[in-house]
Amino acid sequence: MVPVILSGGSGTRLWPLSRGQYPKQFLPLVSRFTMVQETVRRLSGVAGLKAPIAVCNEDHRFMMAEQLWEIGIKPSAIILEPVGKNTAPAVAMAALSALSEEDILLVLPADHVIADLPVFHHAIAQAAIMAEKGFLVTFGVVPTEPETGYGYIKRDSVQYGEAFKVASFVEKPDLATAKRYLANGDYFWNSGMFAFTAKSFLQELEKFNPKMLSICRQALKSAKVDMDFTRLDKTIFAACPADSIDYAIMEKTEKAVVIPLAAGWNDVGSWSALWDVTEKDTCGNAISGDVLTVDTHDSYIFAEDKLVTVIGVENLIVVETKDAVMIAAKDRVQEVKQVVDQLKKSGRSEAVIHRKVYRPWGHYDSVDNGDRHQTKRIVVKPGAKLSLQKHHHRAEHWVVVKGTALVTKGEEKILITENESIYIPLGVVHCLENPGVIPLEIVEVQSGSYLGEDDIIRFGDQYGRA
Repeated sequence: MVPVILSGGSGTRLWPLSRGQYPKQFLPLVSRFTMVQETVRRLSGVAGLKAPIAVCNEDHRFMMAEQLWEIGIKPSAIILEPVGKNTAPAVAMAALSALSEEDILLVLPADHVIADLPVFHHAIAQAAIMAEKGFLVTFGVVPTEPETGYGYIKRDSVQYGEAFKVASFVEKPDLATAKRYLANGDYFWNSGMFAFTAKSFLQELEKFNPKMLSICRQALKSAKVDMDFTRLDKTIFAACPADSIDYAIMEKTEKAVVIPLAAGWNDVGSWSALWDVTEKDTCGNAISGDVLTVDTHDSYIFAEDKLVTVIGVENLIVVETKDAVMIAAKDRVQEVKQVVDQLKKSGRSEAVIHRKVYRPWGHYDSVDNGDRHQTKRIVVKPGAKLSLQKHHHRAEHWVVVKGTALVTKGEEKILITENESIYIPLGVVHCLENPGVIPLEIVEVQSGSYLGEDDIIRFGDQYGRA
């Protein structure tokens, strides 16, 4: 069995914590591990697992690789999507990348919470039995309330062990319909998790969407393998039809079965859902960070950078990050997406990136900026280096706060240590490297007429960036 970790979402409903360049699956929302890491870790103890295949947005490649490495996982492939095309092409790429067509693919979105692992593992074992028989298995979450935010799966009366033949897939219902589904007992929440052999999936995709399969084959054949990454050809993949597994295959095939799952599943699709799965105090508040409350109840309060105080409220969501504060009624958190849409229309960076930005070599935090200056705190991991580059519009001053920096400045190589500084004039080719064994921390002051991140001409980069 090969876990296939799908990590294509942007998680805009969890803004301002989740953003386009750093979405929720890479955040430690419910434990000290990120959601990607939890997705892999919860498979510990499942028999017969091979190395996972991860499918993610090209912009997230280094976060995916590093977070898997942090928990000791080396994937068999990290497939990079140059454009998002939904889950069917993503899984097709994984199926085509499997070492054997007989491999069972266990398809798992990277942003779910599952509380009861023994029950989950038992469902996986049952799914493997059905997949080996040629069925395409989906996991149907036994509903606990009349949820209108999920699609549903209706089971047929035909049963195969613990699995049921799928009668139909149902779109998100209104409240009255959801209440009928809950009372009926034949309906399950659509979890978006699947199990099938690579061969069975590809056969059904060939039957129902041969164009998609053909383009996926072409894109993979033309892909470039770069370090741990499989880079799909953008021109070819862009022509691929965009569709979910449900629409492309599961709603059409006669081989679809559903296994009921009652394992404390939650897709953490909103702030209220995160409140549901987070430990609470005696007043029903889920609190993270430096928070003080007075007469506050049933609220989610997250403080990243500052002291947050909340007085005399209930059923509220309060989220503070270094560059944004979001406050919402708990029953209206789905409307957070409207805020993100407004930010995008205004061209504001807060829709996409945090003040703290992660790079393959480390991260930086933009602590101050003005018309012609910008100050950053930069942390470079041991052994890492920034690209050899120059800027047309800015000069840079670097002050080493901790560690040792090896600086390339034109034709010179200069070693500078704590409390020492160096000046990089506009237009000079330069590079910053950490030759030490501890993180290098520097303060960078930029000055010039334009300070955008796109003012970079790279001459060499060990991470394969253009």
